[in-house]
Amino acid sequence: MNNSLAPAASPPNLKLHKQKRSKPTTGKILMMVFLCLIALIQLFPLIWLIDYSLLKSGDFFGSSFLKWPSPPQWENYRNAFTYGRVPRYFANSLIITVITVALSALVSLMMGYAFTRMKWKLSGIVLSLIMMGMIIPIHATLLPNFILFNKLGMLNNMYTLILPYSAIVIPMSVLIMTGFLETIPRAIEESAVIDGCGIYGVIFRIILPITKPALATICVLNFISTWNEFIMANTFLTSEDLKTIPFSIMKFAGEYSSNYGAQFAVMTIIAIPTILIYLLFTEQMTRGITAGAVKG
Repeated sequence: MNNSLAPAASPPNLKLHKQKRSKPTTGKILMMVFLCLIALIQLFPLIWLIDYSLLKSGDFFGSSFLKWPSPPQWENYRNAFTYGRVPRYFANSLIITVITVALSALVSLMMGYAFTRMKWKLSGIVLSLIMMGMIIPIHATLLPNFILFNKLGMLNNMYTLILPYSAIVIPMSVLIMTGFLETIPRAIEESAVIDGCGIYGVIFRIILPITKPALATICVLNFISTWNEFIMANTFLTSEDLKTIPFSIMKFAGEYSSNYGAQFAVMTIIAIPTILIYLLFTEQMTRGITAGAVKG
C-alpha cells in the first residue's frame, strides 16, 4: 500500500491550539460570574460616591440608593474648589503625605538591612519592640504627642503631622522590608563588597533597585493610611494655610444644614489619588507582600 495516501498526523502545535479553543466549562462560567459580582460590589461605593456628588442637596433624601442626576450638578465641584479651598488643602496634604512616605520608605530600607544583614547585640529585641508598634493605634498617641509638641512649641506646623505619621507606619514597613530582604541572596552583596562597594553603596546601588516591589508596597500602604487622616490634623493644625484636604469637607457642614453635594464632591476628589496610586502599583504590591512567603 502506498504510504503517501495515509493521512498526515496533526502537528503538536495544532492540537494545543484546538485545546486552547475548547469551550469554557460550567465551573469557569460560574467563577467568572461570581468574580464579576464581587468586582461590582467593590466598585459600588465609588459609583455611589460619584453619583451623589452630582446631586442637589435636596435630592439626597429618599429610599433609592442611586439617583440619576438630572441635570448633573457640576456646581458642587466648583464650590469645592472655591469655597472648600481644595487646591490649597490638597497641596498641603500632598506635601505631608509625600514626605511621610519617602521618610518611612528610607528608614524601613535601612532598618530592614540592619536587621537582616548585620550582626549586633539585641537586634532581635529591638526588632520585637519595633514590631510592637503595629498594635498601637495612631490616635492612642494623640494626647502624649499634643503635650510634647505643645511644650516644644511645634504645634501648628507640618512637622507635627509628619513625625507621628512616619512613626506609626514604620513598624509595618520594616516588617515588609525584612521579609523581602530575606529572599535576596547574600552573594550579590558579597560580590559588590569585593568590587570595593561600601555599605551605603551596597544599600543604595545594589539593594535599593532590587527592593522596588517592597518599596512600592510600603509607599502605597503608607499613602493610604496618611492621606485621609483627620483627627490628628484637626488637633495639631489651626492655621487655614496649613490644613489638609479632609478639612474641605467641614467647610460645607453647618449647624443646621449642610451642602451634601459639595461634601460628596470633595470626598470624590480625595478618593481619586488613592485609587490611581493603587491601580498603578498593584503588581508591585502583590510581589512585595508575597515575597516573604516564598523564602528560599
